[in-house]
Amino acid sequence: MSPFRWDVLLVGFVLALPVLALGLRGDLSTEEMMTRLPWCLGAGWGAVALLRWAVSPPTPVKPARPAGRVTVSRPAAPDTEDENPTHD
Repeated sequence: MSPFRWDVLLVGFVLALPVLALGLRGDLSTEEMMTRLPWCLGAGWGAVALLRWAVSPPTPVKPARPAGRVTVSRPAAPDTEDENPTHD
């Protein structure tokens, strides 16, 4: 999954709002703000990946073969004449 999908960018922007607000208020310098913004994008990617994994339907599981069971193909039924040959 690309970290630049629209849903990832939207969640990253929402997570970046407090960082931007702290920067505008003066609690964070511009350098501190810019070092924290990529973490917001990474957290958005992780949140969207986790959410997409949680809502995806489970993959169907194929039933396993029973252990020890072997299928053997039988040869064609012999003719009745060849079944009991008579020796002279």
